[in-house]
Amino acid sequence: MKPGIALVLAMTVVAAGCRQEESPPSTDPSAEVPATPVSVAKPVMMPIVEWDEYTGRFDAIDSVEIRSRVGGYLQSTHFEEGHMVNAGDLLAIIDPRPFRAEVNAAKARLQEAKAGLKEAESVLQQTVAEKADTEAQLSLATSRLNRANQLAEQRAISDEEVEVRRSETLQATAALEASNAKIESARAAIATSTAAIETAKANLASAELDLQYTEIRAPITGLISRRLVTEGNLISGGSEMSTLLTTIVSVSPIHIYFDANEQEFLKYVRLANAGKRESSRNVKNPVFVSLIDEQGYPHQGHMDFVDNRIDPNTGTMRGRAILKNEQGLLTPGLFAKVRLPGSGRYDAIMIPDSAVISDQSQKYVYVVGPDETIVRKNIELGAMSHGLRIVRDGLEGDERIVTSGLQRIFDGVKVAATEQTLQPKTSSLPDSYSPVPEDQWLTRAPADAPIGVKSNDTFYDEPLAMDSAANKLPRSNP
Repeated sequence: MKPGIALVLAMTVVAAGCRQEESPPSTDPSAEVPATPVSVAKPVMMPIVEWDEYTGRFDAIDSVEIRSRVGGYLQSTHFEEGHMVNAGDLLAIIDPRPFRAEVNAAKARLQEAKAGLKEAESVLQQTVAEKADTEAQLSLATSRLNRANQLAEQRAISDEEVEVRRSETLQATAALEASNAKIESARAAIATSTAAIETAKANLASAELDLQYTEIRAPITGLISRRLVTEGNLISGGSEMSTLLTTIVSVSPIHIYFDANEQEFLKYVRLANAGKRESSRNVKNPVFVSLIDEQGYPHQGHMDFVDNRIDPNTGTMRGRAILKNEQGLLTPGLFAKVRLPGSGRYDAIMIPDSAVISDQSQKYVYVVGPDETIVRKNIELGAMSHGLRIVRDGLEGDERIVTSGLQRIFDGVKVAATEQTLQPKTSSLPDSYSPVPEDQWLTRAPADAPIGVKSNDTFYDEPLAMDSAANKLPRSNP
């Protein structure tokens, strides 16, 4: 026999003998099963504010399309594309020569109207003098007619002479009526000349405005876009279809728009009704914003607007916040994360997400009881905060929650628990907030009504009177 084969046979015999000496496994039901080791920790209880997250898009507060108010040839442009311009800066010039000529023509028509007024006033003065002479002639003719009538009664004058005196009186009366007519005509001419002067003034003011509009200036301060029309082109003006020259958008402050679904909107309404969180319609709640490449939420602003209805197409409510943008980093069109307070300050119960187990739609955790036995507890979860998950319902806060070793345990099993302490992470969002005070508002106040225009008026000075006759009609029995 070869030495290798002999060695193998000897080892086989020894192994068989060892197996025969081993005792069989115990089948005693009273034997204790060793406890499963797990790690447990009590939930973190601390006062927090829940900050709801939305995706928003920046938009300029003011956006203006630069169009000419008058038509003509574009003579020159005077801005640097893509740079800041200030309100009042010269942007472009329309060829002003036709408009200067119109101003000169309007001035000439005004002088002509003023000359016509002076002529009418002179005619009036002359007519008034003529009337005075006619009145004197009428007075003389009337006196001579009276004397002639007296002499005729005494047969001291012929009838023919009386008729001559009566004819002179009638002629003087007609002359006086003609003078009165001339006076009225002169006054009408004065009124016409006065109206012509006002018309000429209005035409001159319009011509001067058109001449002023040939200098196109920036209506707001902001970033200007590129030139859309080059010099020498004929452009139209004065209508909504006028030629677009460029655009300007304001930079600071800036708006960011976001949408909340119906459930979130109703949550805010119910919190406001319960007095737990004030509505953003009534106060300026703070918001925090982060760009796509930023850590944390370095940009702070406040709510500026909440729409008046749910959009029937999207089922969302449009909200808007306003932020400072002194460095110009926040650009219209950029997307950003928006955090809005979704609750008032309250004491929250929080656990690590790793301790939560899902059973279809139900969430639960394992709790170690006083006898070191595992108990399953169903819970209702909220959002994340400080790196932990908020528990809205199901826990009191003093339980020992299993945080590791979940795969080896089940309801009713004994465990050997090792205590741990949960440490919440530092949050970039505050754990309390208050509405932004009025002296820090960025919202633009509404403009005052112009002088002579009422900001609030009623359609009727008095309520409509009810028809009293209708009230007196007898009523028929039902």
